[in-house]
Amino acid sequence: MSAGNQKNGGDKPEDMVAVAAVWPEVERAECLARGAALKWASGVFCRPEHLERLSQYKKRESQRTSSIHTRLKSMVQSYLEGVGWGLEQLREARVELKEVSHALRKAGLESNRNGEGMKSLERLREVSVNHCQLLAAVSNLPRLYSVRSMVLETERLVESRRLLEAHARLMDLERWQDDILWQLQGSAGTAGGALSTEDQELVTKYFSGVGQLVEALGKELWAVVSSALALARQNPTPFVSAVRIVEREEALDQALLEERGGSSRPLPRGRPRCWRACFFQVLEEAVSARFRSVSYLHTRGPGLAGHLSALQHGIMADLATVRHLLEHCVPPHYRLTGAYLRASHRCLHAHLAQVSSWDLESGEIFAVLNWVLHIYNSPDMMGHPELVTEMEKEELGPLISTEGLEQLQNKYVQSVRKSVSEWMHKALQVELQDWQRDQEPDTDHEGFYQTSLPTIITQMLEENARVALMIGESLRDQTIQMGLYEMENLLNRFREALVEFGKEHRRDPSNNNNKFYLHYLLASISNCIILKKSTESLQQQQSSRSAGQFSRTPPNPLAALDRAVRRACRLVMDQLLLDLQPFLPGLLTRPWLVQGDPTPKLCRVLERHLELYGRVRPPCRQRLQEEAQWLMVVEYVRALMQKRLVCRSAEERRQLAQQMVQDDQQFREIFHGLEGEGSVPEVNPLALLPVLADFIQLKDPGMLALEVSGLAAKYPDISEEHVSVLLDIRGDVSRDIRGTVLDLLEQSAPPLPAGYRPIFTDILVPPSTMAFCLPTAKCA
Repeated sequence: MSAGNQKNGGDKPEDMVAVAAVWPEVERAECLARGAALKWASGVFCRPEHLERLSQYKKRESQRTSSIHTRLKSMVQSYLEGVGWGLEQLREARVELKEVSHALRKAGLESNRNGEGMKSLERLREVSVNHCQLLAAVSNLPRLYSVRSMVLETERLVESRRLLEAHARLMDLERWQDDILWQLQGSAGTAGGALSTEDQELVTKYFSGVGQLVEALGKELWAVVSSALALARQNPTPFVSAVRIVEREEALDQALLEERGGSSRPLPRGRPRCWRACFFQVLEEAVSARFRSVSYLHTRGPGLAGHLSALQHGIMADLATVRHLLEHCVPPHYRLTGAYLRASHRCLHAHLAQVSSWDLESGEIFAVLNWVLHIYNSPDMMGHPELVTEMEKEELGPLISTEGLEQLQNKYVQSVRKSVSEWMHKALQVELQDWQRDQEPDTDHEGFYQTSLPTIITQMLEENARVALMIGESLRDQTIQMGLYEMENLLNRFREALVEFGKEHRRDPSNNNNKFYLHYLLASISNCIILKKSTESLQQQQSSRSAGQFSRTPPNPLAALDRAVRRACRLVMDQLLLDLQPFLPGLLTRPWLVQGDPTPKLCRVLERHLELYGRVRPPCRQRLQEEAQWLMVVEYVRALMQKRLVCRSAEERRQLAQQMVQDDQQFREIFHGLEGEGSVPEVNPLALLPVLADFIQLKDPGMLALEVSGLAAKYPDISEEHVSVLLDIRGDVSRDIRGTVLDLLEQSAPPLPAGYRPIFTDILVPPSTMAFCLPTAKCA
């Protein structure tokens, strides 16, 4: 490449040195280029045989160098031509600047000469301004002289409520004032200045009565508009005049805005007046005043409903006046009925917000909610056929917001809850006092015991739910939910009172005040049955969508009822056991075997109790009868397990079994009505007595293993201790047979089936009186 460059007239070394001295970058670029060329040549001619193509590469590089030189020369030539054209343009511009400078100098000389001539016209301008001012003064003198008289005349017209004439005079005065100000401003503009402040104050002071007239006329207009409802029934002419004046003023405001919006002439002082907007504002203030005129005396308490009723009648009477009388006195675009509706709605909204903020009782809150949700939009008020269209056009929205309604409903529920809680507490106190009465509880038409408690509670909760439903299902559901919470609390306290009642009776059973202890326990159970039906009825009234609305744990009064019933039934059974207790020690003894003495007394006690249980409402009556049956059988078997009687012969075993069967028959006769009145238990406890009698009178002791197997199959809760006592009572069982029987029982002990109610589990076997026992495998 260097050879090619030299051949094509490349740069001389001394030239390159000179260039490098001026531009050091050129030397660096030259070094890089030479390095790149050497690298390329070393790659191309790495072998001797590659030198054969040297001439080809030399020729190609020479052509490239020539092409580059040609392009460079063409580029430099174009740059030189552009520089020449630019220099030519600069020369032409310099010539034009000289010409313009010469013309400006000539214009400056002419201006100086003309300025000296203008000084001679100053006097003429002053004379012209004075002439214009005098002309304006002469032309306005008649008006100026008549201003005071017109002001006085207009004042008399305003005072006599000749409003249209007064407004016409007032418009003339305002037009004169505006014209004079405009002429003075025009004169000042002709003189080369603006209207001075002194001149403006002078004109304003001279026409000061006009501003006072405007205020007086406005005051009269708004007084007429405020009393429009009263005037409409007597003489609507002043109201019509007021509306015409408002429309004149509105048209004048619009005309002045269009005329002077794009000009330099300013609007007169006090314009635009916007009296139409003031008209509706005054109308709303008048409506508010009408609200305030409704008596607020006795608004609190029962008087609130009367106050709302007075508001309803007042609003509807005013709306009738507006629709039938005032609507015809105004232009159609006023839509006066809609404006009155808007004003009434806003005033009602503010008033009800104030009422809602008071500490209201439940009756007051009900009156507000009923009025807002039902009366206000009913056909008797805003739902009137003639008002429905206007209401839809105005889109007024609710009287009370959704949040406000929720707060009111919550306040209502809390107020009712407080009242319900107090009444329930009082009812429970009355119930506790009734328990101490020296007479039987009252009975209903079916002969069941009852007291006043369930009637009071049921009527109170149902009445609250009925009243709440008059407002809406949501409030009804909240009220029922609250009632169920309070019912659950009452039942918990009722259960505690039953427990305390039982403790007090056990401390002194002979107390005369507790003579009807059992009767009131049975009445309490009947009361719980009534309350259960009431609770289920209330739960059915609740809508299905209310189930998930309450964040608290839902009430469970039925569970509380069940706990109270269980406690009362337990106390009844305790009393039965207490009444049976004097006769139980004589059961299954030798005197009993001979005479059968305690059994009839036990039967009489059972009969008396079962007769009282008949005063209890189903299904608790059957439950008590079943519990009494279980109690009697358990106590009978417990007496048997105490081994008060051990047979010494086969005859005694026969007598014992026979007496047990007779006792069973007597017990069955007492409980004969159980199968007909209710469900029969899966395991009839009375069936146990004949089974035990058969076991005792079995003649062949070798069959005892089979008998025990059958006994364990029917009563899987029987234990070895129970069977051992039965074997002891027989008195004829050898040690081998005993071991066989007990081993068989241990091996074949079945698990307790589902739903099986144990009998023997509650019967403890007294400890053995043996001094020692042999160390047998069984004992081990």
